[in-house]
Amino acid sequence: MSPDEYCQNKAAQSGSSFYYAFLFLPQERRRAITALYAFCREVDDVVDEIREASVARMKLVWWREQVDALYQGQATHPVMKALSEHVTVYDIQAEELLAVIDGMEMDLDEVRYETWEDLQRYCWHAAGVVGVMSAKIFGQTCPETTEYAQKLGLAFQLTNIIRDVGDDARRGRIYLPINELEKFSVKGVDILDRRHSSNFEALMAFQTERAYGLYRDALQSLPEQDRRSQRPGLLMAAIYHALLVEIARDKWPVLDQRISLTPIRKFWLAWKTWVRGGRNLKRLFAR
Repeated sequence: MSPDEYCQNKAAQSGSSFYYAFLFLPQERRRAITALYAFCREVDDVVDEIREASVARMKLVWWREQVDALYQGQATHPVMKALSEHVTVYDIQAEELLAVIDGMEMDLDEVRYETWEDLQRYCWHAAGVVGVMSAKIFGQTCPETTEYAQKLGLAFQLTNIIRDVGDDARRGRIYLPINELEKFSVKGVDILDRRHSSNFEALMAFQTERAYGLYRDALQSLPEQDRRSQRPGLLMAAIYHALLVEIARDKWPVLDQRISLTPIRKFWLAWKTWVRGGRNLKRLFAR
Protein backbone atom coordinates (compact mmCIF):
# COMPACT_ATOMS: atom_id res chain seq x y z
CA MET A 1 0.00 0.00 0.00
CA SER A 2 1.41 3.40 -0.99
CA PRO A 3 1.40 6.35 1.44
CA ASP A 4 -1.40 7.99 -0.58
CA GLU A 5 -3.46 4.79 -0.49
CA TYR A 6 -2.95 4.54 3.26
CA CYS A 7 -4.25 8.10 3.73
CA GLN A 8 -7.15 7.53 1.37
CA ASN A 9 -8.23 4.46 3.33
CA LYS A 10 -7.91 6.34 6.61
CA ALA A 11 -10.14 9.12 5.32
CA ALA A 12 -12.72 6.83 3.72
CA GLN A 13 -13.03 4.58 6.78
CA SER A 14 -13.71 7.51 9.09
CA GLY A 15 -17.05 8.33 7.44
CA SER A 16 -16.32 11.98 8.19
CA SER A 17 -18.04 14.86 6.43
CA PHE A 18 -14.58 16.07 5.46
CA TYR A 19 -14.25 13.17 3.05
CA TYR A 20 -17.12 14.49 0.91
CA ALA A 21 -15.43 17.86 0.49
CA PHE A 22 -12.26 16.19 -0.79
CA LEU A 23 -14.10 14.54 -3.67
CA PHE A 24 -14.50 17.81 -5.57
CA LEU A 25 -10.88 18.94 -5.41
CA PRO A 26 -8.25 18.67 -8.16
CA GLN A 27 -6.03 15.64 -7.68
CA GLU A 28 -2.97 17.29 -6.12
CA ARG A 29 -4.97 19.35 -3.63
CA ARG A 30 -7.07 16.28 -2.83
CA ARG A 31 -3.93 14.26 -2.11
CA ALA A 32 -2.61 17.03 0.16
CA ILE A 33 -5.79 17.53 2.19
CA THR A 34 -6.32 13.78 2.51
CA ALA A 35 -2.80 13.41 3.92
CA LEU A 36 -3.42 16.25 6.38
CA TYR A 37 -6.72 14.73 7.44
CA ALA A 38 -5.09 11.32 7.91
CA PHE A 39 -2.46 12.95 10.14
CA CYS A 40 -5.19 14.52 12.28
CA ARG A 41 -7.01 11.18 12.53
CA GLU A 42 -3.84 9.35 13.54
CA VAL A 43 -3.00 11.66 16.43
CA ASP A 44 -6.64 11.87 17.52
CA ASP A 45 -6.84 8.07 17.61
CA VAL A 46 -3.91 8.01 20.02
CA VAL A 47 -6.02 9.74 22.68
CA ASP A 48 -9.30 8.03 21.84
CA GLU A 49 -8.02 4.46 21.55
CA ILE A 50 -5.16 4.20 24.04
CA ARG A 51 -6.60 3.96 27.55
CA GLU A 52 -3.34 4.28 29.47
CA ALA A 53 -2.43 8.00 29.57
CA SER A 54 1.30 7.38 29.94
CA VAL A 55 1.31 5.20 26.83
CA ALA A 56 -0.68 7.80 24.90
CA ARG A 57 1.82 10.49 25.92
CA MET A 58 4.71 8.37 24.67
CA LYS A 59 2.91 7.85 21.37
CA LEU A 60 2.34 11.60 20.98
CA VAL A 61 6.04 12.18 21.64
CA TRP A 62 6.73 9.75 18.80
CA TRP A 63 4.42 11.76 16.53
CA ARG A 64 6.27 14.95 17.46
CA GLU A 65 9.46 13.23 16.38
CA GLN A 66 7.79 12.29 13.12
CA VAL A 67 6.95 15.96 12.51
CA ASP A 68 10.61 16.86 13.05
CA ALA A 69 11.65 14.02 10.74
CA LEU A 70 9.16 15.20 8.11
CA TYR A 71 10.99 18.50 7.70
CA GLN A 72 14.34 16.72 7.59
CA GLY A 73 13.21 14.33 4.88
CA GLN A 74 13.41 11.34 7.22
CA ALA A 75 9.79 10.55 8.15
CA THR A 76 8.92 6.84 8.31
CA HIS A 77 5.14 6.75 8.86
CA PRO A 78 3.11 6.53 5.60
CA VAL A 79 1.03 9.58 6.56
CA MET A 80 4.15 11.70 6.98
CA LYS A 81 5.60 10.35 3.75
CA ALA A 82 2.41 11.40 1.99
CA LEU A 83 2.55 14.85 3.60
CA SER A 84 6.19 15.34 2.62
CA GLU A 85 5.25 16.20 -0.96
CA HIS A 86 2.95 19.01 0.11
CA VAL A 87 4.34 20.89 3.11
CA THR A 88 6.47 23.22 1.00
CA VAL A 89 3.98 23.62 -1.84
CA TYR A 90 1.19 24.68 0.53
CA ASP A 91 3.31 26.34 3.24
CA ILE A 92 2.35 23.89 5.98
CA GLN A 93 4.47 24.79 9.01
CA ALA A 94 5.87 22.37 11.57
CA GLU A 95 4.42 24.60 14.30
CA GLU A 96 0.95 24.09 12.86
CA LEU A 97 1.22 20.30 12.87
CA LEU A 98 2.67 20.37 16.38
CA ALA A 99 -0.24 22.58 17.51
CA VAL A 100 -2.61 19.77 16.51
CA ILE A 101 -0.64 17.35 18.68
CA ASP A 102 -0.77 19.92 21.50
CA GLY A 103 -4.56 19.77 21.26
CA MET A 104 -4.55 16.01 21.57
CA GLU A 105 -2.27 16.27 24.61
CA MET A 106 -4.72 18.69 26.19
CA ASP A 107 -7.24 15.83 26.21
CA LEU A 108 -4.85 13.94 28.46
CA ASP A 109 -4.36 16.89 30.82
CA GLU A 110 -7.78 18.56 30.95
CA VAL A 111 -11.24 17.02 31.01
CA ARG A 112 -13.09 20.19 32.06
CA TYR A 113 -12.98 23.83 30.93
CA GLU A 114 -14.02 26.66 33.23
CA THR A 115 -15.19 29.21 30.62
CA TRP A 116 -15.96 29.57 26.93
CA GLU A 117 -12.67 31.43 26.53
CA ASP A 118 -10.83 28.42 27.96
CA LEU A 119 -12.68 26.06 25.63
CA GLN A 120 -11.86 28.25 22.62
CA ARG A 121 -8.16 27.73 23.30
CA TYR A 122 -8.67 23.96 23.06
CA CYS A 123 -10.83 24.34 19.95
CA TRP A 124 -8.10 26.30 18.19
CA HIS A 125 -5.67 23.41 18.66
CA ALA A 126 -8.26 20.76 17.80
CA ALA A 127 -9.76 22.47 14.74
CA GLY A 128 -8.84 26.12 14.20
CA VAL A 129 -5.24 25.45 13.16
CA VAL A 130 -6.47 22.60 10.95
CA GLY A 131 -8.75 25.11 9.24
CA VAL A 132 -5.79 27.42 8.66
CA MET A 133 -3.73 24.66 7.01
CA SER A 134 -6.73 23.47 5.00
CA ALA A 135 -7.43 26.96 3.65
CA LYS A 136 -3.88 27.12 2.29
CA ILE A 137 -4.25 23.75 0.60
CA PHE A 138 -7.60 24.79 -0.90
CA GLY A 139 -5.92 27.80 -2.54
CA GLN A 140 -6.05 30.78 -0.17
CA THR A 141 -4.91 34.05 -1.74
CA CYS A 142 -6.06 36.66 0.83
CA PRO A 143 -4.57 36.98 4.33
CA GLU A 144 -8.06 37.70 5.66
CA THR A 145 -9.12 34.17 4.75
CA THR A 146 -7.13 32.93 7.74
CA GLU A 147 -9.68 34.55 10.08
CA TYR A 148 -12.50 32.82 8.19
CA ALA A 149 -10.71 29.47 8.47
CA GLN A 150 -10.17 29.85 12.21
CA LYS A 151 -13.80 30.77 12.83
CA LEU A 152 -15.08 27.93 10.68
CA GLY A 153 -12.82 25.48 12.52
CA LEU A 154 -14.25 26.75 15.82
CA ALA A 155 -17.80 26.26 14.48
CA PHE A 156 -16.97 22.70 13.43
CA GLN A 157 -15.43 21.84 16.79
CA LEU A 158 -18.35 23.23 18.77
CA THR A 159 -20.71 21.22 16.55
CA ASN A 160 -18.65 18.12 17.32
CA ILE A 161 -18.80 18.89 21.04
CA ILE A 162 -22.60 19.24 20.91
CA ARG A 163 -22.97 16.02 18.92
CA ASP A 164 -20.57 14.04 21.12
CA VAL A 165 -21.68 15.06 24.62
CA GLY A 166 -22.72 11.49 25.44
CA ASP A 167 -19.69 9.82 23.84
CA ASP A 168 -17.33 12.20 25.63
CA ALA A 169 -19.11 11.63 28.95
CA ARG A 170 -18.50 7.90 28.60
CA ARG A 171 -14.79 8.77 28.43
CA GLY A 172 -15.10 10.94 31.53
CA ARG A 173 -14.88 14.21 29.58
CA ILE A 174 -17.20 17.21 29.62
CA TYR A 175 -16.18 19.96 27.22
CA LEU A 176 -19.10 22.31 27.92
CA PRO A 177 -17.83 25.20 30.09
CA ILE A 178 -18.35 24.74 33.82
CA ASN A 179 -19.68 28.26 34.37
CA GLU A 180 -22.29 27.71 31.66
CA LEU A 181 -23.43 24.43 33.20
CA GLU A 182 -23.90 26.36 36.43
CA LYS A 183 -25.83 29.08 34.61
CA PHE A 184 -28.38 26.51 33.41
CA SER A 185 -28.37 24.48 36.66
CA VAL A 186 -26.89 21.39 35.02
CA LYS A 187 -24.42 19.41 37.11
CA GLY A 188 -21.46 17.57 35.68
CA VAL A 189 -22.73 14.36 37.21
CA ASP A 190 -26.01 14.80 35.33
CA ILE A 191 -24.12 14.63 32.05
CA LEU A 192 -21.87 11.79 33.17
CA ASP A 193 -24.98 9.85 34.20
CA ARG A 194 -26.77 10.91 30.97
CA ARG A 195 -29.74 12.61 32.65
CA HIS A 196 -31.74 14.47 30.03
CA SER A 197 -33.79 17.39 31.42
CA SER A 198 -35.35 20.70 30.43
CA ASN A 199 -32.30 22.42 31.94
CA PHE A 200 -30.03 20.31 29.75
CA GLU A 201 -32.08 21.25 26.68
CA ALA A 202 -31.77 24.94 27.58
CA LEU A 203 -28.00 24.55 27.93
CA MET A 204 -27.75 22.82 24.57
CA ALA A 205 -30.00 25.41 22.91
CA PHE A 206 -27.58 28.08 24.15
CA GLN A 207 -24.58 26.19 22.73
CA THR A 208 -26.38 25.60 19.44
CA GLU A 209 -27.21 29.29 19.00
CA ARG A 210 -23.55 30.08 19.66
CA ALA A 211 -22.53 27.60 16.96
CA TYR A 212 -25.03 29.08 14.48
CA GLY A 213 -23.46 32.47 15.12
CA LEU A 214 -19.99 31.11 14.48
CA TYR A 215 -21.07 29.77 11.08
CA ARG A 216 -22.52 33.16 10.17
CA ASP A 217 -19.39 34.99 11.37
CA ALA A 218 -17.13 32.65 9.41
CA LEU A 219 -19.11 33.14 6.21
CA GLN A 220 -19.06 36.92 6.63
CA SER A 221 -15.28 36.82 7.17
CA LEU A 222 -14.56 35.07 3.87
CA PRO A 223 -13.23 37.52 1.25
CA GLU A 224 -15.19 37.35 -1.99
CA GLN A 225 -12.05 36.74 -4.06
CA ASP A 226 -11.35 33.52 -2.09
CA ARG A 227 -14.92 32.22 -2.08
CA ARG A 228 -14.35 29.95 -5.07
CA SER A 229 -11.09 28.44 -3.78
CA GLN A 230 -12.58 27.86 -0.33
CA ARG A 231 -15.60 25.92 -1.58
CA PRO A 232 -14.42 22.67 0.10
CA GLY A 233 -14.67 24.33 3.51
CA LEU A 234 -18.08 25.69 2.58
CA LEU A 235 -19.21 22.18 1.64
CA MET A 236 -18.24 20.98 5.09
CA ALA A 237 -20.02 23.97 6.62
CA ALA A 238 -23.24 23.03 4.82
CA ILE A 239 -23.02 19.45 6.12
CA TYR A 240 -22.07 20.36 9.69
CA HIS A 241 -24.73 23.08 9.91
CA ALA A 242 -27.38 20.64 8.66
CA LEU A 243 -26.28 18.17 11.32
CA LEU A 244 -26.61 20.85 13.99
CA VAL A 245 -30.13 21.70 12.79
CA GLU A 246 -31.06 18.01 12.92
CA ILE A 247 -29.79 17.63 16.49
CA ALA A 248 -31.69 20.71 17.65
CA ARG A 249 -34.87 19.58 15.89
CA ASP A 250 -34.72 16.31 17.85
CA LYS A 251 -34.25 18.19 21.16
CA TRP A 252 -30.60 17.21 21.63
CA PRO A 253 -30.81 13.45 22.31
CA VAL A 254 -27.01 13.44 22.38
CA LEU A 255 -26.59 11.88 25.80
CA ASP A 256 -27.73 8.51 24.49
CA GLN A 257 -27.36 8.81 20.71
CA ARG A 258 -24.78 9.91 18.17
CA ILE A 259 -26.74 11.73 15.49
CA SER A 260 -25.38 11.64 11.94
CA LEU A 261 -26.53 12.42 8.42
CA THR A 262 -26.80 9.69 5.79
CA PRO A 263 -24.02 9.49 3.17
CA ILE A 264 -26.55 10.35 0.45
CA ARG A 265 -27.62 13.51 2.24
CA LYS A 266 -24.01 14.53 2.88
CA PHE A 267 -23.17 14.08 -0.80
CA TRP A 268 -26.27 16.02 -1.88
CA LEU A 269 -25.42 18.95 0.42
CA ALA A 270 -21.81 18.92 -0.76
CA TRP A 271 -22.73 18.80 -4.46
CA LYS A 272 -25.36 21.54 -4.14
CA THR A 273 -22.97 23.83 -2.28
CA TRP A 274 -20.17 23.19 -4.78
CA VAL A 275 -22.39 23.94 -7.79
CA ARG A 276 -23.70 27.14 -6.21
CA GLY A 277 -20.28 28.24 -5.04
CA GLY A 278 -21.44 28.39 -1.43
CA ARG A 279 -23.96 31.12 -2.22
CA ASN A 280 -26.78 29.04 -0.76
CA LEU A 281 -25.21 29.23 2.68
CA LYS A 282 -26.18 32.81 3.54
CA ARG A 283 -29.84 31.83 3.43
CA LEU A 284 -29.15 28.49 5.13
CA PHE A 285 -27.28 30.13 8.00
CA ALA A 286 -29.80 32.97 8.47
CA ARG A 287 -31.30 31.69 11.71
